[in-house]
Amino acid sequence: MEEKILTSRKNGMPVLIGCLAAEAAFVFLFITAIVRELPPVCAVLPCILMCVILFPLGGLRVLKPEEALVITLFGNYTGTLKGPGFFAINPFSTSVNPAAKTHLGQSGDVDGGKNASLMSIKAERPEVVSKVISLKIMTLNNSRQKVNDVLGNPVDIGVAVMWRVTDTAKAVFTVDNYKEYLSLQCDTAVRNIVKIYPYDIAPNIDTTGDGEADDGSLRGSTEIVARRIREEIQGKVRDAGLEIIDARITYLAYSPEIAAVMLQRQQASAVIDARKMIVDGAVGMVQMALEKLSNEGIVDLDDERKAAMVSNLLVVLCGSHDAQPIVNSGSLY
Repeated sequence: MEEKILTSRKNGMPVLIGCLAAEAAFVFLFITAIVRELPPVCAVLPCILMCVILFPLGGLRVLKPEEALVITLFGNYTGTLKGPGFFAINPFSTSVNPAAKTHLGQSGDVDGGKNASLMSIKAERPEVVSKVISLKIMTLNNSRQKVNDVLGNPVDIGVAVMWRVTDTAKAVFTVDNYKEYLSLQCDTAVRNIVKIYPYDIAPNIDTTGDGEADDGSLRGSTEIVARRIREEIQGKVRDAGLEIIDARITYLAYSPEIAAVMLQRQQASAVIDARKMIVDGAVGMVQMALEKLSNEGIVDLDDERKAAMVSNLLVVLCGSHDAQPIVNSGSLY
């Protein structure tokens, strides 16, 4: 189904003025026939024409910037009205938008389900549903998902997708409901991409598919992960006439059931790294002290005294508390 733009229908104002002028003329003829007591046919005919002239008014449509209207006539696709203007179409034509009543977690609809009760109240009220298709860039913010990463750890992730309709004919006629279709493809793409990444950097994990381990992770490669999610969604919704502008990760964390354990693991890893750095520095300082004492001939230490000095220095440098000095006032030996 190819989109066909109707560019010669911006004649709504002339049609409106013509219909109102004809209506006024028929009203004048009807009043004249009544006042002058003309034959009944002279009064009935203007009444019929007044009713007939109202039909073209049913084909008037007003569109604002970045709006479109898909028009069908007796089940056949006529074309699409795009752009701001006052249009006049066949009064028997109908507008089609299967996603007009669909409310997603996106701009202009709902805020991620927080106002679900308010939306249910509004749904109970009878209201006119607009068939206009918005061509603006909209933001889809689906609810957070729980997905297992490549190591099997449950991760909560939320993604915001910026999208817009580029082909109204495909959006309306190719899929049943393009909003629901987009939402489903977003959920599927997030699962397909997240499951090949670890939450944090892990050894022997291939996230690019080249057969070699790399440093990719959800926490450290958010830009790459978001780009792959966008490409995955775009490949699925291209046939539906939709364009994915951008995708961003809005929330990323371990699931609550393992969050506390993973926090302890990160703290333990940080303590080990810090201790390793302290020990490496202490060994270097002890080596430098022994070499300086030996080179300058300050004191001559045998192996036993060197071992005792190394032990004392390491205790002082690597201890988590301040050491208490002991002054030796006697002989070294």
